[in-house]
Amino acid sequence: MYDSDMEKVLTVLLAGGMGERLYPLTKDRAKPAVPFGGMYRIIDFTLSNCFNSSCRRICVLTQYKSNSLARHINRGWNIMHTELGEFIEVMPPQMRVNSNWYLGTADAIYQNLYSIDQNDPHIVLIVSGDHIYKMNYQKMIRQHRHTEAELTIAAIEVPLEEAPRFGVFEVDASNRVIGFEEKPDTPKPLPDKPDKALASMGVYVFNVDTLRQSVIKDAGLSGSSHDFGKDIIPRLVRGKAAVYAYNFQDENQKEAQYWRDVGTIDTYWEANMDLVSVDPHFNLYDRSWPMRANLPTLPPAKFVFGEVGKRLGVAVDSIVSAGCIISGGMVDHSVLGPGVRVNSYSHVQESILFEDAVIGRNCRIHRAIIEKNVRIPENTVIGYDLNEDAKRFRVTHLGVVVVESADKFL
Repeated sequence: MYDSDMEKVLTVLLAGGMGERLYPLTKDRAKPAVPFGGMYRIIDFTLSNCFNSSCRRICVLTQYKSNSLARHINRGWNIMHTELGEFIEVMPPQMRVNSNWYLGTADAIYQNLYSIDQNDPHIVLIVSGDHIYKMNYQKMIRQHRHTEAELTIAAIEVPLEEAPRFGVFEVDASNRVIGFEEKPDTPKPLPDKPDKALASMGVYVFNVDTLRQSVIKDAGLSGSSHDFGKDIIPRLVRGKAAVYAYNFQDENQKEAQYWRDVGTIDTYWEANMDLVSVDPHFNLYDRSWPMRANLPTLPPAKFVFGEVGKRLGVAVDSIVSAGCIISGGMVDHSVLGPGVRVNSYSHVQESILFEDAVIGRNCRIHRAIIEKNVRIPENTVIGYDLNEDAKRFRVTHLGVVVVESADKFL
């Protein structure tokens, strides 16, 4: 729906990260293109937030291994009303300024100032495509305008022991930022909550003039890492710019706020497991805040063989996507992407199976991630002897086994 208040807002979605900690899931795709929750990609959650927030003028900045991501966006998100000025554009590095890849988040904006200025925004919303959460960005933009801020940063309370992973704020009574440190060794707790710290979510609302001046100045500093958290924000705060925090308002409609960084295999696996409980931590079924995906044209999932005491095609506490066939196998507490097949007498537990994976007969799969198109041979056991698994596959701290290729079985 057209919203005149958002007409002069441009959204820039940073989607160029390598995702090294998610390897091998990022071997052939960018981190935001990694499948999540059966039928989604990680980037779909940020894009859905944009769409639901009436932020429909979007530039997606890609970089590494971007073909899969670009194809996903072009096929699944071609829903904008261009006659109303809406668009979503995938923008690989243009190298207008120099021949470098993006040197940091601020440099990504600097190298695309020409494209930003071509859209003539008053406000630029900067988001990333690698978190799972629900947020109405329009509420944040309204606060930004109301406070007459130059920069507004989305903030969330996190346990103090987790705060060294984030940028940490100090704010005054009006929520104006008076101190900011990126990934501090000793983060400062909230005054009234000594076990909590106020952390940056990496969601920024800039006045376009402030953004332009900041990244141009930063580009000329040889000692800069060209990063918003490490350089731009601390410099603005030290310079007494009008920088405000926006307290995260969760659209997930649960008692506890939900915002997950899925930057490692373990956190990625945990976030997927959050979806399959009876009362899931993250609600995919809320029609008031729909999550959009690029859905393949597939038949409904099918469960066959009901031979009690012999073989049952059944799935419990699981997400089973379209086109799946559970043929006499058991799926428990797992997430299955489109077109997966689980054959007779096999048991899949606490696992994530990507599109078109096939589990042969008599297999036992526990706490594993099976890549797209991988066929697991009959009688294979994964996840029960981690020392043995580690000889062929990546095994994480939580004991998650990542099977990236069928070649490992040859």
